[in-house]
Amino acid sequence: MVNDSFAIQYRRGEHHAEFHGSWYRGEHTHFIPSKAELKGSRAVEDFILYGWQPPKPFISQTARITAFGSCFAANISKYLSERGFLVLGRDLDLYAHIVRFGEGMVNSFAIRQQLEWGLGDREFPENLWFGPNKEIAAVDPEVRQQTREIVTTADVFIITLGLSEIWYDKQSGEAFWRAIPAYLFDEAKHGFRLSTVDENLDNLRAIHNCIRRARPEAPIIFTLSPIPLMATFRPVSCLTANAVSKAILRVALDQFVTSADDANVYYFPSYEIMYEMFPDWRQDDNRHPKPEAVGFVMETFERYFCEPIDTSSGGDGQSSGD
Repeated sequence: MVNDSFAIQYRRGEHHAEFHGSWYRGEHTHFIPSKAELKGSRAVEDFILYGWQPPKPFISQTARITAFGSCFAANISKYLSERGFLVLGRDLDLYAHIVRFGEGMVNSFAIRQQLEWGLGDREFPENLWFGPNKEIAAVDPEVRQQTREIVTTADVFIITLGLSEIWYDKQSGEAFWRAIPAYLFDEAKHGFRLSTVDENLDNLRAIHNCIRRARPEAPIIFTLSPIPLMATFRPVSCLTANAVSKAILRVALDQFVTSADDANVYYFPSYEIMYEMFPDWRQDDNRHPKPEAVGFVMETFERYFCEPIDTSSGGDGQSSGD
């Protein structure tokens, strides 16, 4: 007979909790932190980054960094550039789509398309890619060559996923970067759907394969943007649709990163840091993050992934949370 009266007395610093001792807890047991513990000086390290951080920082100021995939990637690019790191597109005169429109590639399909197109693996039709001002992003040979140049010379890749809802071409099945401009919409050609975990997992594996063929040893850091949907095109509320959209991507990322036989693949929990460390992290539009929250996430990323800045060359060492 199991004696449920037996209890485990658990102490972590000043935190005390009591749990039933009759449950088998396996080799790795990590209890949820209390609210008080999340206010501690090492909260993000002990309760969010644990198990995900690299053995030591590895991004140098001379490393060529490319970051794209959602508007949250733009925050990373801006922060690292202002800190003196070499971010392709912000510091070099390149006009590849992943530089000019990278923050608009909010789904894994678009990221995969650009890598496979840039490396010459696939061809894509005109009128598939749209910029933020509803302009058509051309299937241009010069842009393609610059995309290839970035992929084949980047030392570090930071890829941020944003959402799993996609608009797609009904004829080819290919996903668009974003919704269709109203002046081009044709119900016979354009469709909308929610992508699956398996589809996104397959895209992540293809993205990884593309990068590995071009840069076998380059670190690849995946993140999930905390920024929610502006609107859903499903017949449900936006808040519930956003929960599903993020969950699909988070599961796909977890399955990919934990199963990848690659020591240079990382997950940076920007999504979890924002939600757990800043319960009220959104501005009044209920969508964009407050500067102090963004700053904290960026500083955390730098502390664990970037080598210390050499101030002897005259760098000011100032950070930005915008």
